[in-house]
Amino acid sequence: MDYLFSHFNYVVVIILMMTGLYVVFASRNLIKKLVGLSTFQTSVFLFYITLGKIASGQPPILEYDPATKSGYDEHTAYVDPVLLAASGKSYALPGQGSEILYSNPLPHVLILTAIVVGVATLAIGLALIVRIREVYETIEMDEIDAQDLQYNLEGLDEDALLALMPERGT
Repeated sequence: MDYLFSHFNYVVVIILMMTGLYVVFASRNLIKKLVGLSTFQTSVFLFYITLGKIASGQPPILEYDPATKSGYDEHTAYVDPVLLAASGKSYALPGQGSEILYSNPLPHVLILTAIVVGVATLAIGLALIVRIREVYETIEMDEIDAQDLQYNLEGLDEDALLALMPERGT
């Protein structure tokens, strides 16, 4: 039980992931499928953020003075890599060989981008569901499948086909 509490984030990730996956596969409602997909995406975001955080890690922010082209924090000196390469000297970059741990910012940046993409994908999915609702007058997959089957077996008569076509300005 103590092991579960020490890995609480991973337990939450697994619960969210399995819940979202179940909703996507079990639900026949298109809106519920999108909610399940968003829940699954959220679990992936939480997983990557959990991996990117280091216990007792500092944010990787260094002060930099553009006038002197140098910077520092409390424990390590900062040297401009271009000036360092020109001088031919060797120097340990900040965070290397020191007792300070820095958290990796890359997973957080990637997740920020993924959140934006996820919101855009959700918006497109909702727009598609609105259009499906206009055409089929339902968002239930069983009813949509039944209408598709009926259309494929019988076809549409001429009046129904004209009713589905957009009006043309004349």
